[in-house]
Amino acid sequence: MLQLPKTRFSSFALATVLGGLSSTSAAHELFASDSPWMLGDWGGTRTELLEKGYDFTLGYTGEMGSNLHGGYDHDRTARYSDQFTFASHLDLEKILGWQDAEFKLAITERHGQNISNDRINDPRVGGFTSAQEVWGRGQTWRLTQMWIKQKYFDGALDVKFGRFGEGEDFNSFPCDFQNLAFCGSQVGNWVGGIWYNWPVSQWALRVRYNLNDSLYAQVGVFEQNPSNLESGNGFKLSGSGTQGAVMPIELVWSPRVNGFEGEYRAGYYYSNAKAQDVLKDSNGQPAALSGQAYRSSSSKHGFWLGAQQQVTSLASDHSRGLSLFANATMHDKKTNAIDNYVQAGVVYKGPFDARAKDDIGFALARVHVNPGYRKNARLINQAAGLDDYDNPGYLPVQDTEYSAELYYGIHLADWLTVRPNLQYIRHPGGVSQVDTALIGGLKIQSSF
Repeated sequence: MLQLPKTRFSSFALATVLGGLSSTSAAHELFASDSPWMLGDWGGTRTELLEKGYDFTLGYTGEMGSNLHGGYDHDRTARYSDQFTFASHLDLEKILGWQDAEFKLAITERHGQNISNDRINDPRVGGFTSAQEVWGRGQTWRLTQMWIKQKYFDGALDVKFGRFGEGEDFNSFPCDFQNLAFCGSQVGNWVGGIWYNWPVSQWALRVRYNLNDSLYAQVGVFEQNPSNLESGNGFKLSGSGTQGAVMPIELVWSPRVNGFEGEYRAGYYYSNAKAQDVLKDSNGQPAALSGQAYRSSSSKHGFWLGAQQQVTSLASDHSRGLSLFANATMHDKKTNAIDNYVQAGVVYKGPFDARAKDDIGFALARVHVNPGYRKNARLINQAAGLDDYDNPGYLPVQDTEYSAELYYGIHLADWLTVRPNLQYIRHPGGVSQVDTALIGGLKIQSSF
C-alpha cells in the first residue's frame, strides 16, 4: 500500500501549493502571484535594499518520489527530501564603491530520504542516478558559497575566488528535472569523488576571459579534499586533508541561431591527486585475484560537451517555444567506474495561452560502466566462489543504466513552481537483475 512520508515539511509543501493558488493579492504583497517572493516586498524594503546593492534570498526545494512499479524492492512507499538555501549577494560597487566587484554567501540545509537508496537500487552496490536529486552529500548544514568576484578591463577579465563548487561555473546546466541524470553539472555525478557539485564547497579560483560578446574561455583550480564531503565538515575552512587539485578548462559559446538563444560548452578536467585503478594491482594483475592492493595512478582526467538551443518561439512572446539540449561526459577508464554518459531532451515553455509560464520537459539518459570495473566485480565473485545473485554476499555486476523523465511544470506564482513527473529507469544501478522501475515524483521550487 502506498504510504505518504512522515516528514516535518510535508505540511509546508501542501501549504505553499495552496498558497500559490491564490492570486488575488496585490503585487509584492504576501502570496501575490506576480511577486518574486512568497513573503512579498516587506512594504518596499526589499526593493530599496536591492537598489542599494543588498540581495537576500531564502529558497526551498522539496522532492517526493514513490516507487509505482518495479525496482529492487516492490513494496510501495513514498519518500520526501528537501533543501533550504539562505543566501546574500552584495554589489560591492554600490555598497563600498568597489568597482565591478561582488560578494556571495550561501548556506544550505538538506533533510529527508531518497526512494532510490533501498527501493529502486540494489543496496549492495547502490545506483548511479537518483530519483530525488536534492538528496545527497550528507543531510546536513553546509557553507555552500562564499566568494568574491572582480572584473577587470571593462569586464573582459572576470576573476572569482573563495569557496564554491565546480558545477557553479564549469559544465553548468539547469536543474528543473528531478532525476539527477538531467539536473546540474553531470561531470560531478560521475566523478563525484573529485568533482564536488552543490551543496559542497571547496577553496577555488576561477578566471574567465570574454573573447567577444558570445564567446568566453575559463580555467579553474579547485581544492581536491575528500574531507569536505563529510557531514561534520560542512563549515570547514582549513585545507587539512587536501590531496591535490582539480583543474578544469572550458570554452563557452552563446550564439543566436536564427534569432534564438543557445549555449554550447566544451571542457576538460585534470586531477593531479592519486587515483585508484578499478581492476589491476601494481604488477598489472587483477587485484581481486592476487589479493594485492589496487595500484594507483598519478592523475585522473575527462571531457564534457553540452548544448542548449531554443528552436521555436511564438511571435507574441519569444520566451515561449521549444528548446533542445544534450550533454555528454567521458572519463578515465583506468580509474573511474563510469566511462561515459550521454543525455538529451526537450523543454517547451508556455504550452498554452492560459498557462504561458508553464513548461513541459522530457529527457533520456544512458550511463555506461567501465568494462574494467565490471570485470573486477566478476572476479571478486569468482574469488569468493559466488555466482548466485540472490546470495547476500554476491556483488552485483553493473553495466548500463537507462533513465527517462517526463514532467509538467505548473507555474503557480512567480515564487512557486510545482513539477509533477514520471521517471522510468531500466536496469537501475546498471544491474540487469533489478526490475525496471516506474517512479512518480513531485518537485517544488519556491522563493520566500
